[in-house]
Amino acid sequence: MYEPIRTKSVHSTMAGSASDFPHRSREEELDIQLAGHLAALLAATDELRAAAPSADLDLAADRLAGQVARLRGRTPARASVAGDRAPRLAALHRRAHALAGRALVVAASRADTAAAILAAERMDAHTAALEPREVASA
Repeated sequence: MYEPIRTKSVHSTMAGSASDFPHRSREEELDIQLAGHLAALLAATDELRAAAPSADLDLAADRLAGQVARLRGRTPARASVAGDRAPRLAALHRRAHALAGRALVVAASRADTAAAILAAERMDAHTAALEPREVASA
């Protein structure tokens, strides 16, 4: 039914032999994944700040940047707030809500309380920002 495997797997290692590629622990992988989700959420937050500036978004962006810097060991790249693109705010809030949800799942998986609380707060904020618009359009 299936053709047999003829070559040695590149993923297997022999006991006692050194590997040719570096391995990361589960915690390191989760750190990388969480930093990526938080950085994407930061980018979405910066887009929202450009479209509809608010003190809440400014504070959230600073807190997100702090968490990304903690996980990556360096300050994240930031989008400039000066922009007049007039994006659809509801779509940005939905995207930011989804990104915060992904960050929350990873933060909970690695037991990072600070990142989990921040992600949950951002989910609540984006949900609150969406509720009046979606109720009005229904």
